[in-house]
Amino acid sequence: MELHIVIHGRKDLANQLYEQLRESIESGRLAPGVQLPPSRLLAAQLGLSRKTISDTYSRLTYENYLVGKIGSGTFVNTLNTPSPRNQSATHLASQKRVDAWQNLSLPLRHPTREGTLRCDFIGGATAKTQFPLDEWRRCTQYALRQMAQARGFYSQPEGVPELRSAIAGHIAFARGVRCVADDMVVCNGAQQALDLVARVLIEPGCTVAMEDPGYTPARLLFAAQGANVASIPVDAEGIVVERIPEDAHVIYVTPSHQMPLGMPMSLARRQALLEKASRIGAIIIEDDYDSEFRYEGRPTDSLQSMDAFGVVAYVGTFSKTLLPELRLGYAVLPKAIREAVIKAKQLSDWHTSTLPQWALAKFISDGLLNKHIRRCHGVYAGRRERILARFASDLSPWMEAIPSTAGFHMAVMFKVPVDLPLLISLTRKVDIGFYSLTGFYHEVTPRNGLILGFGAIETLDIDPALDRLRDVLTQIT
Repeated sequence: MELHIVIHGRKDLANQLYEQLRESIESGRLAPGVQLPPSRLLAAQLGLSRKTISDTYSRLTYENYLVGKIGSGTFVNTLNTPSPRNQSATHLASQKRVDAWQNLSLPLRHPTREGTLRCDFIGGATAKTQFPLDEWRRCTQYALRQMAQARGFYSQPEGVPELRSAIAGHIAFARGVRCVADDMVVCNGAQQALDLVARVLIEPGCTVAMEDPGYTPARLLFAAQGANVASIPVDAEGIVVERIPEDAHVIYVTPSHQMPLGMPMSLARRQALLEKASRIGAIIIEDDYDSEFRYEGRPTDSLQSMDAFGVVAYVGTFSKTLLPELRLGYAVLPKAIREAVIKAKQLSDWHTSTLPQWALAKFISDGLLNKHIRRCHGVYAGRRERILARFASDLSPWMEAIPSTAGFHMAVMFKVPVDLPLLISLTRKVDIGFYSLTGFYHEVTPRNGLILGFGAIETLDIDPALDRLRDVLTQIT
């Protein structure tokens, strides 16, 4: 390793080296567990004698800054913790902007490994036990071979062509999306796709219309870009189109599986939305986050498949079909904004990592994605049926489910007054995670209910978890 040490003159060499190494360890620049260069190598790099290096290492070892391991080398002692840096508070010219970001509340954050509950009905998460690790490993090995053949340049900001082609074929079959590979940009999850479209379309003070209740991270993202976010209520058919402001630049919707209530947007409402967007010059962002899992009724194609005006930006993700940690999503863009979004992507992060892109291209082209979706569909359908059965039986005195026809979450509403924060707190004490619908509402009066995700909880854990919910409800009502 290269170690940044500067030696001045020819006097007090050992002390200069000692002081700089000790300061580096105390400040954390040399982290606990880091291996130092062998004395012979460091002596050659600094133009010092090997004895000077060895004596300095010995002194720092005696003072517990370093530890020697026979046969391995010299390491920064893991018992040593860096001292905090003393920095005076500085008034920034951009302090108001910094404060606005710092004071953002970020709901829907997933727990750390240490904070994971035994039974968790968290939304937007999948069960890792369903992930086809062996098949993905083989695809990753293929990806490494493809990268080994490359010349080492940056890739295209819109994504690896083979992946864009594979996604285009998949979503045409699964969701009726009308597109070719050139219409698409591969992103770091759907959230980056939303961010890129927002960067291109939103300027401070312009209006973005979105569902209320709706996907809170999207609302926060648009507001952070400086938009005036207009809350539009939803009914049984979806967003109430006539309430969308005439000056809206962007309309954000989840038409196939409304987030968080779960109902699909009706055909008539979809057509009305497309016509209004075309008339006022707005772009519709269609977030189709998990509707590849459908359980009843006729399959509903994407809103984009109906778009005759070129106003729909279709956003999809593999976080729900595979794993959130992969951070792979995409946007199918109308011609009017396609090149602008590609340039925004390049300025943002140049391109998404090519290793998972190549792996996913192989995974899709070999038919493994469809196979995985079919397998998960059976698992999620069983979980959904079990949850619905419980809310139709012993839990029915307190709650009723709004059965969604797609995805892997549903909303359940309380029939009786319940102290929801108390309920959530008490169930967490018995290692069960439930989550309120309240955080998805902005201006519309929240309904008292829960969002139940059934992607991450194991099937055998559902009944014991709902038993505990019933016991807590009996206790507090």
